[in-house]
Formats: sequence, C-alpha cells, structure tokens
Amino acid sequence: MARKIKIPNEQRKRFAREEQKRKKDVRNKRVYYLIVCEGAATEPNYFEGLKQDLPKGVLTAYQIDIEGTGRNTQSLIDEALRLKAAYEKNTTRPVDKLWVVFDRDSFAANYFNDAIVRCAQNIPVVGCAWSNESFELWYLLHFHYYQNAMNRQQYQGLIEDNLRPFAGEAYRYEKNSKEMYALLKEHGSIEKAIHNAQRLAETYGERQDYANHNPCTMVWSLVDELLKLKV
Repeated sequence: MARKIKIPNEQRKRFAREEQKRKKDVRNKRVYYLIVCEGAATEPNYFEGLKQDLPKGVLTAYQIDIEGTGRNTQSLIDEALRLKAAYEKNTTRPVDKLWVVFDRDSFAANYFNDAIVRCAQNIPVVGCAWSNESFELWYLLHFHYYQNAMNRQQYQGLIEDNLRPFAGEAYRYEKNSKEMYALLKEHGSIEKAIHNAQRLAETYGERQDYANHNPCTMVWSLVDELLKLKV
C-alpha cells in the first residue's frame, strides 16, 4: 500500500493563498463587455444564446454581461453609462467595452439620430448596435437580403415564413423566445446575416440621417466583434 505523503499545514496554506491569488489575477485581467439592451427579453435572450455558444476559453478571458432595461434611445444611453459607472465604482475595474442595443420603432427621427451621434461622440465611444425599424431585421438577414422598408408585423410574418419549412406549419414567432439564437444558428447563417447587414449599411454611404436608413441594422458590428474574440 502506497504511503501517503503528509503536507505540512503551513505549506498547504501557502498553496491555497497562491491559488487564490492566481484566480484573482485571472479575473482582474479579463476584458469586460457590458451590453445594455432596450428590450427586457428579446435582445438579451439572443445575446445570451450567442455568449453561451462562444468557445469556453473566450468566456474565461472575457466577461460579457448583458442587461435588458426596457428603456430606449437617450434614456437607454443614460442607463448604460450609469451601470458602467456603478460597476467601476463597486469593483475598481474598468468596463472595457460598452455597447447599447436599440430600435427605431416609432420614435421621433431626431431622438433616434441624436442617440446614435451621442454614442459616437462619447469619450470613450459607446458601441451602438441600432436597428431600423426593429431588431427582428437581424433575424431575417440570416436567410435573405431584404432592402424594402418594413414594419414589425411584416418582420414577424417573414420570420415565420423562413422558419416554417424547418419548425413546421404551426410555428409562430414569439418575440421574447429564448430559442431564437439556436433556431437561427441551425436553420439560417450568421455569416450570411453579417454579410447582408454590411451590404445594407453600405447602401446609405456616409449619410447620418439614420432614421431614414430603413431597413438597416448595425447589430452585425457587435455580433462580429464578439465572434472574433480570441483567447
């Protein structure tokens, strides 16, 4: 029978302290993403799905927190900056990348445009994954390139049309579904969505009348950045 080696208490304590310090150092070196969404469920559910699908090593090197607020445009940016400041105060760690996610919906053009410009002019810049008219455009671009202006009801019908061949004729789109990321990954193409969204954005050139960029979504820029995270 092999003889057990007894490790002195002081040595065990030193090992424990070193391991605790190592884990703390790893946490402190993590790059922190804070993604603050207009919707309380739709957008957070999608990004949680994407987050959990990232390589595990990425989630060790990067902390990605996603908040749904139920706020919009300027008030959403206010809340995002408040959350960032509160986190940094409580942890003494910086938020490395702050993103907001919001839609045009029926908000006045100047509110929508001003919110986007404010993100770009903030120091540091706030990433802005806006959509005109709604986040559901991002879903549709997983299947086809769409360039005609649409409303929410039309988005819903087209999402159902694209998914029914796979999910069955009884499929109905549920706005706050936790399954959308998985459905889109299995039956659509995230690479196609990024390409289609970039193509749409390019049609508007350098114009800053964002409220008139319909359809358009900059969600691709956040998704693409997350997918390119390296350990």
